Amino acid sequence: MPKRRKKPPTISDTLRKAIHDNGQSFIGLERETGVLRQTLMPFARGESGINIAAADKLATYFGLTLVPIEEQE
Repeated sequence: MPKRRKKPPTISDTLRKAIHDNGQSFIGLERETGVLRQTLMPFARGESGINIAAADKLATYFGLTLVPIEEQE
């Protein structure tokens, strides 16, 4: 029976983890990134998504990049 590969984390999962691990207040993150805390709070709780511009700002702030998943043979 073939092994099932573990599903990689989504971009949202990775951003949420970075927000939680950072430990900075939502007000501080808003000041540093320009993403409104009214957007950050429900996103961090998993209650809503964010637009690509906000995701870009957060990824840049946290030093995150997208890397393609290599195909396994």
